[in-house]
Amino acid sequence: MSAPSVDPGDLLDLKLMPAWVKEPSAREDYADYQGEETQARGPQRDRERGPGHNRGFQNRDQRQGRRGPPKPDGKTRRDGADRRPPQREFQRREQQPPQPEQPLDIAVHFTPRSAVLENVVGQVKGESLAYSLFFLARSFLERPQRYEVALKTKPETPLYRLGEEGPISVDRQFLESNAFRLAADQFYRREVTQSEPLKGNFTSVARCRLSGTVLGPTNHHEYQSKLRGLYEQRFSRRMNFAEYQRQIEIVSDPAAVENWKEEARKHTTFVTLQEPTPLTFQNAAEAERHFRQHYLPSLIRSVEETVIDGVTSRQLGDRRLGRHIEQAWAGENRSPSHMMQELTKRFRDSGLHIFRHRRGMLFVSSIRVRPFVHDQQSVPPHVQALLEIIAASPRIRRKEVADKLLAEAGEELEARKLALASDLRWLIGEGYVIEFNDGALDLPRVKVKKPEEKAEAASADSATAQTEANEAAPNLADGATAKTPASSAVEVDTKSQPEELVATVERTISTSTSHREEGAAVSEPPPQAATQIAETQPPSPSE
Repeated sequence: MSAPSVDPGDLLDLKLMPAWVKEPSAREDYADYQGEETQARGPQRDRERGPGHNRGFQNRDQRQGRRGPPKPDGKTRRDGADRRPPQREFQRREQQPPQPEQPLDIAVHFTPRSAVLENVVGQVKGESLAYSLFFLARSFLERPQRYEVALKTKPETPLYRLGEEGPISVDRQFLESNAFRLAADQFYRREVTQSEPLKGNFTSVARCRLSGTVLGPTNHHEYQSKLRGLYEQRFSRRMNFAEYQRQIEIVSDPAAVENWKEEARKHTTFVTLQEPTPLTFQNAAEAERHFRQHYLPSLIRSVEETVIDGVTSRQLGDRRLGRHIEQAWAGENRSPSHMMQELTKRFRDSGLHIFRHRRGMLFVSSIRVRPFVHDQQSVPPHVQALLEIIAASPRIRRKEVADKLLAEAGEELEARKLALASDLRWLIGEGYVIEFNDGALDLPRVKVKKPEEKAEAASADSATAQTEANEAAPNLADGATAKTPASSAVEVDTKSQPEELVATVERTISTSTSHREEGAAVSEPPPQAATQIAETQPPSPSE
């Protein structure tokens, strides 16, 4: 049965209440209510119950009149003492809002795991496809088995690690409290034996609501030690012991009682692994005492930089550090810029090519892409047609290309198909056509200069030409003798041969400009050179 349609306006006003709560009442049931009807019902009830039972229906004034006038001090004893206890003024305890947690000053970076990265590099090299770097970064962050977490902090706020590759935390006290539970298997061997069945009639057991751990009957001799040990190991940082005791429930399920009996039969002993003569401890308390005296002082060390795998980062016992890494992962997953930078560096070191395509997106491929710049006269017609179709329809598929080119093939359909596949394979292998991992085809991006860039290039060429012309022009001020670059042995007398000097300068400028590369030409000598020529002309005889 289809669900009835609901107006979105009604949904905004529901506020998690049933519909009948908001419906107005069709009629007012107490509109004509005049007051208590005890006096009308009194005689009838008196007739039913008989005489002497109407004392409860007398109002207060009648009772006061029968008993006498009220005492001025209210309900007081005959001796004047007030029997009522003094009224307590209950003050509502002001609930202080929880203080916000101070953010950790720890830099978190996510890097790809080496084994997973090598597998990806092998797949990219084995194909001629282009993969989005953004897609690959998201794929690495998708599962914790594919990345590693690099942590870096300041010297004044170091991290603490248990052993070389053990758990990590920002709180040394947390590691000291949980060191035996986390590292006991490295120093002790557990040997479990079964004792005789427990004697006694147990009908209920205590169980922790938070962890589901069965602690046993409350009157058992090991109950208090198990309760205190579980609290210290897992919940001491979240609540006090009194609050944790409220989380203990009593279960009367016979199956739970039997399971506890079977577990209580097991006796665990601890045997040292690193002692010349193995030592045996009958319970965990003795083993932990030995662990704290001999192993713990040298086991915890402070670090400023460390790397942990992704699976460990999600199973940290330090919840504060775990939340910090989780927040960093969420931000990196939204915009994986750091992971993309790391992948770019690793891919280039592996011999792969990184290029930008439409909208500046980064892609990785085993082929170096480049635009097709051959002369149209030397390109076969079928290759030119293939390039034109891909250029006209970006991200076109192979099937669509075949449908457009082979629509009128006729009897030569099979031969044309083979020729098209061969041409397309050659173009992709040379980098003239890009084939993406989703099957789309496109041409490489051609960098076109903007009009502003062209104008700047032209002005730069003009300034260079003027600079070279100025360097080539001789300095003829104060009647100095100049030597032309073409023939340094020819000396020009500036006082007697002004016309020859002008011709020599013009030939020098034309000679220097002819050696420039194509496209750079100077049509006339620069103004500075003309000014110098005018100043070097000799005065007229009349002067």
